[in-house]
Amino acid sequence: GVLQGIHRELVEPASLPEFERLQRALRGGERTEVRYAVRHPELGRRWLLTRVEPGALAGGRQTTSVVTLDVTDQERAQRRNEQLLRELTTILDSSTAGIAYLRGSVLVRCNQRFERMLGYAPGAADGATLAEIFGRGIGAGADSELGAAAAVAALGQGQDFEAELPLARDGGAPQWFSVSVRRAQPEGAHDEAVAVLTDITRLKNQQAELERALRDRELMFDLSDVGIVYQRGSRIERANQAMAALTGWAGPELSRIDAAELYESARACVEFEAAIAQGLRDHHRYAGERLLRRRDGSLIWVQVAVRTVDADDVDAGLICSFVDVDERHRSREAQAQQVEQTRAILNSVLVGIVTVSPQGIEWMNRSARRMFAGELADFVGEPMSIVATPEPDHPLRRTGLLERLQEGQAENFECRLRGRDGREFWVVGNAVVTGHALGRELTFALLDIDRRRRAEIRIAQAQASLQRVIETAPLAIALFDAATLQVQQINQTAALFLGRPVADVVGRALDEVAAPAQAAALRGWLVEAAQARDAVSREWHLEADAAARVWDCRIASLHDDDQALLLLVASDVTEQRAAEAARLQAAIAQRELLVREVHHRIKNNLQGVAGLLQQNAARHPELAGALAEAVGQVQAIAQVYGLQVGASGPLRLAGLLQAIAQSVQRTFGRPIEVGAGTELPHLLPEAESIPVALTLNELLTNAVKHGQGGAVHCQALAVGEGLQLRIANRGRLPPGFDLAQVRGGVSGLGLVRALLPRRSATLSLRQEGDEVVAAVELRPPGVRLAAAEDGPQSIA
Repeated sequence: GVLQGIHRELVEPASLPEFERLQRALRGGERTEVRYAVRHPELGRRWLLTRVEPGALAGGRQTTSVVTLDVTDQERAQRRNEQLLRELTTILDSSTAGIAYLRGSVLVRCNQRFERMLGYAPGAADGATLAEIFGRGIGAGADSELGAAAAVAALGQGQDFEAELPLARDGGAPQWFSVSVRRAQPEGAHDEAVAVLTDITRLKNQQAELERALRDRELMFDLSDVGIVYQRGSRIERANQAMAALTGWAGPELSRIDAAELYESARACVEFEAAIAQGLRDHHRYAGERLLRRRDGSLIWVQVAVRTVDADDVDAGLICSFVDVDERHRSREAQAQQVEQTRAILNSVLVGIVTVSPQGIEWMNRSARRMFAGELADFVGEPMSIVATPEPDHPLRRTGLLERLQEGQAENFECRLRGRDGREFWVVGNAVVTGHALGRELTFALLDIDRRRRAEIRIAQAQASLQRVIETAPLAIALFDAATLQVQQINQTAALFLGRPVADVVGRALDEVAAPAQAAALRGWLVEAAQARDAVSREWHLEADAAARVWDCRIASLHDDDQALLLLVASDVTEQRAAEAARLQAAIAQRELLVREVHHRIKNNLQGVAGLLQQNAARHPELAGALAEAVGQVQAIAQVYGLQVGASGPLRLAGLLQAIAQSVQRTFGRPIEVGAGTELPHLLPEAESIPVALTLNELLTNAVKHGQGGAVHCQALAVGEGLQLRIANRGRLPPGFDLAQVRGGVSGLGLVRALLPRRSATLSLRQEGDEVVAAVELRPPGVRLAAAEDGPQSIA
């Protein structure tokens, strides 16, 4: 009804031509059917279908029938189907695979890619049969008929059909396509199917190349002169003929034996395979040489190269190549050995060797040339005295050695020499007369000992300096023989430590030079240091005539070439210890002073808070009860800190009980009697003092507030190491009262139950005659007995 009376302004611009055509038909009384879109203010965009049908009435009068239908849903569905059809067509045409729709064995529809693959003209593939499709490949005829029949039979059985189709055009290389025919509706009609054509030419070419490479590899593997092995784990999977000839084992036999049998020994196998594993981890390959054990037990040297089949798959195996290098290796080994011997002879001789004939120097080795800072040409024909220092009696200036010495006889000497660079150094050497066909000559052997002479001088100087340091050091230093504990060396300070002169100590046993107690202690320390790796530190307290002295002793074990020694180093640390003790006492005193000051200030602040609460209670009478209770609690805490002003550590329970009772008595004006028959030697830890003080304040306040008049009695009784506090007042508990049913809170009995330590305190409240008795039992560690030095305190 709302769509009746459509005006021109409701019609969308795109539908105006159709709407005008409708108006013309209405004016002319013509038959027509118009579909147009309108934008209705209530229904939005709608599609309408108006039919105009002219007619005649009974009287001959002309009439026109107009019917308008809302076809919005039909139009939307039609447009959606058209959109889906366009999208599907676009997807099929842009696909890299050829796709065709079959009904039975006849092609109904296909995409352009399918037509191009088979060489059809655009639109010419429609109506083609499977036989015609297969017939376009190489080997048409019977093969195409068989392929089509096989596809139809597979579809009839509910199975898919796949085949490969080769096509050749213009005499070129064939193109390969994979044909896959699958039923379109598994549960519906069985005569509809989808054929998919995929270009597999590249895969076919790659497969052919792979087969050719495989054939080439097999030829190289079998015909190679290098032994090649494919190994997985410790087993040989495959070996070529060259490897069989190299090892003496047949190819199948190599596959059955363990690879370790081809090594020289099990140890060599483990070491070489470890080297291979390291090389593969670092570089994915390994190359090296090893001994190969043949079938007859002989060993030959082979060069081994190992590579992984797949670097990312450790289980893929290894490819190993073996080359016979036995002859080359042994030749190289002999040559290397000869070169090594020659080098050892030439390079290991540190002695300068000089051959001198009557005509002068003839030859010198490399050590001599280095020693004299020159080359052989600089000294040939010169006398041996050319390297001597200016001393007239220098051994190299002596003459007549050739006449005086017999052949093979030597003369030793030690002297200084001077090189061409001006450096002077000490040598020790000898001169030997040797003979040959041309006559006799002298051979000098010279060893540079300049560093040794300088080291000896430095050692002597260091020993003298060390001896002076030991003698003048403020430390007590003594050296003992580790076996006999005999004093080998001692300085003046150590003599004072032992209380004997130096002359009476050196060379004597420990028991002879020290007092018995000191000797026993030192003997134990020395024995312990001799058995320990590190130095032993001990402290010795020596009682002298004037005052006690403290010595810090350290003993270390020393190992000489001939004997084991023990070094004792002791320092007088009496003044240090005294200074440390004084600093400690000062720190303790300062801490106690600070703690007392803090407690005093806390007490004053809490009393100020209590005063403020009392002022508020005076100004606000309706809150007087609650504020009075808070005032009592704050004053109880202030009492704890007030008691701690004069002392640190645990509080005496007697003093705390008296202070809390007096505070409650001053607040309420009711007498509170506190008493005990014996001394009360119990102390409260600091952590428990405030909870216990608040508990006592609350119980005494309850006794005063809820009692029926009269004095409140408070009594403390010692129970072993624990303590029982009893607070009694005249009154009566409500019928059926149970303390366990009282809920915890911030006031009253709930506060008491919350404050008391659960493991070391117990609260009970019971009726005893005309009195209500509250009992608090305190047990260690919530309370402890005072030590003797704390002193007992009685309750008055």
